[in-house]
Amino acid sequence: MMNNSKLILVAMAFVSATGIAAPKADKQQIREVPFNKVHLNDNFWLPRIEVNRTVSIPSAFHECEVNGRFDNFAIAAGLIKGEHRGDFSFDDTDPYKVIEGASYSLAVKYDAKLDHYLDSVINIIAKAQEPDGYLTTCVTNKCTRLSGWWGKSKWEKINSHELYNSGHMIESAVAHYKATGKRTFLNVAIRNADLICKTFGPAEGQIHRPSGHPIVEMALCKLYLVTNNRRYLDMARYFVEETGRGTDGHRLSEYSQDHKPILTQDEIVGHAVRAGYLYSGVADVASLTGDTAYFHALERIWDNMASKKLFITGGIGSRAQGEGFGPNYELNNMTAYAETCAAIANVYWNYRMFLATGDAKYVDVYERALYNGVLSGVSLDGDKFFYDNPLESMGQHHRQKWFGCACCPGNVTRFVASVPNYIYATQGNDVFVNLYIQGDADINANGNKVKISQTTQYPWDGNVAITINPRKQSQWKVMLRIPSWLSDRPVANNLYSFADSKGSYTIRLNGQTIQPEIVNGYAVIDRKWKRGDKVEIAMDMEVRRIKANDNVNDDRGKTALQRGPVVYCLEGQDQPDKDVFNKAIIPSADIKAEYVGDKLRGIVELSGQAEQTNSDGTVTATTFKAIPYSTWNNRGYDKMAVWIPESPIYTHVKPEPTIASKARTVFYRSAIQKDAPETAAVEGEAWGVNDQWEPTRSSDTSKPYHYWWLKVGTLESIAYQFDKPYEVSNVQVYWLDFDHYDGSYRAPEYWKLYYRDGETWREVENHTPYGTERDCYNSVDFKPVTTTGLKIEAQLRKGYSGGIIEWKVN
Repeated sequence: MMNNSKLILVAMAFVSATGIAAPKADKQQIREVPFNKVHLNDNFWLPRIEVNRTVSIPSAFHECEVNGRFDNFAIAAGLIKGEHRGDFSFDDTDPYKVIEGASYSLAVKYDAKLDHYLDSVINIIAKAQEPDGYLTTCVTNKCTRLSGWWGKSKWEKINSHELYNSGHMIESAVAHYKATGKRTFLNVAIRNADLICKTFGPAEGQIHRPSGHPIVEMALCKLYLVTNNRRYLDMARYFVEETGRGTDGHRLSEYSQDHKPILTQDEIVGHAVRAGYLYSGVADVASLTGDTAYFHALERIWDNMASKKLFITGGIGSRAQGEGFGPNYELNNMTAYAETCAAIANVYWNYRMFLATGDAKYVDVYERALYNGVLSGVSLDGDKFFYDNPLESMGQHHRQKWFGCACCPGNVTRFVASVPNYIYATQGNDVFVNLYIQGDADINANGNKVKISQTTQYPWDGNVAITINPRKQSQWKVMLRIPSWLSDRPVANNLYSFADSKGSYTIRLNGQTIQPEIVNGYAVIDRKWKRGDKVEIAMDMEVRRIKANDNVNDDRGKTALQRGPVVYCLEGQDQPDKDVFNKAIIPSADIKAEYVGDKLRGIVELSGQAEQTNSDGTVTATTFKAIPYSTWNNRGYDKMAVWIPESPIYTHVKPEPTIASKARTVFYRSAIQKDAPETAAVEGEAWGVNDQWEPTRSSDTSKPYHYWWLKVGTLESIAYQFDKPYEVSNVQVYWLDFDHYDGSYRAPEYWKLYYRDGETWREVENHTPYGTERDCYNSVDFKPVTTTGLKIEAQLRKGYSGGIIEWKVN
């Protein structure tokens, strides 16, 4: 627990990517330096911000247009007639997020065409708002078929996403107002917020319920700081305090981050994005109200996240089920969900924790997420996105231009534009340097106006020169973060550790080597600063090997490679045999780092010797190349791995193809009965049941598997379509079995096996018992048949879903 001298919550700065500072000044307050006061001119971030401005934002707006996002507002406004489009009640948030990102871009680099475009779409949004301030188009358009909207009236359900829509709209409106000074969108936000304050709260006749999908808490705090209307802060606090209470009798849910009151929480669970947004909002409320109890709760939850549930890439959320967290130390690589939005939320939360404490450990986490888990979410071209960000792939993952649930593309556009916001902070007259990125900053630290210029090729080079030009000579502190990857500080609260000796660094002041005091991860230089003073930090950029806590099953016997803040991976096309799973990098192997300017827009590439396990079991010497994790999948579908075996015994050699591994796997909308024609439509292709990775137990979800999503107690089916007729007489099925807050999975109550006979499915004959044992293959022999396909029909147990990890055919 943090001691009281470090806990400066009462004066903690409110964070926002809009450059808003808390209204009350205090010498102990840590305050952000707004992103529009920091101007980058580096070769790493500036090109990405420009791609975001010129490609990602226009591309996302185009997708909003062609997918009906703006039409939905026009229909609600009565401007056009038509049917509401989209699949989710929160589709309104897609344009909100892109407008927010576009507003940040306008503040940094004015674009008259973009400014006019924003005016036009904001006009449509404003006309869609109902007279009382309500704004959710699927409800106004009476489109109750949408996923995420199950109510018959406004505000009926906790997961209706109406408040989520409001939150993103308010954040977008505040950003637009701060960037342009125009109140058109801000007035829409104020009317909507006034309706929220009237509708929700503790009074009789109001709805007693938390937000369901948090973000409105952060948004209301931002609106409070713009308007100085205390109602909005009080409303944000109400949503925080109502969390987990169930006052109105609704079912408490981890998925909604509503499982228990925040003050009693000590483990991060449930939906990962909602968690990051909620705890960011809690930090905002705690800072603006001086509530230390909430911050102590945040510390406990953060400790659990950082020590047991954080991917080495800075991603959070291990499971696709519920898009959320699994149990402690469940950090599987190939099935890692690590949603792009969750990595962004992790930055928001950790930045707020830094502002509360001045502790560099929080910056270490958000830097890790920034350079790895966030950037992996967008292609180098800026127009393709990852929803989930696995740390291992057989080639089944690929970025897409858009998604049915399109939260991530818009989130990327608004976040990348705001990166300069996270570089500096002030406390009284003192200045924190949190990130090393080349550029200039105009900093006003409690009246102490300073221009700071960084010159560096970070993250590819560890040399940083910082020129300091105060308006007047005065005594104050510059605090340089010494990154955890350089020091002997624990990586993510001992969840990970460096397998080699710590790196070294040297600090010079005006050419003279100094050894400043290290406080909370910062080198503190306290002196009377004058114009032209120059601080240089030279950081060792040796490649460091990282080991995971032994409780992380999927990382045992493996090593991750990191250089500076950048985590690396092997990608298939860089390897001599195009494979990544059959290689081991032994601890004594030398690793070379070299800048390659014509590869992946310019990267430092790692290379060295490896040991390769061959199909016959022999081990031979080979070479490897590794690229930054954030740049993988920019050259097409490919194999990829972050965690690399350190011995051949942990490698995986792909077996020879089998009948099953060559088959196409499909599942159906409903099971097809014995001797009936196949009339049910194929719902989709399944993945994972024939990947030839051997499970260790029925709860082994480290490699792909098939599960019947949202199906409970129903009759389900899955089928193989063979590449040609085969004579078969045996199958082996490994059933899925594990518990999760979003649904539990068991072997079926019973199941049957069918073979294709022309256009008909027929049950196999003379079969041995259909086993449903866990933690083993259930083998079934039957009378040989020659067929082009097999189908499993499984009756799921009452109250449970089910799935298959692996299905062999002989």
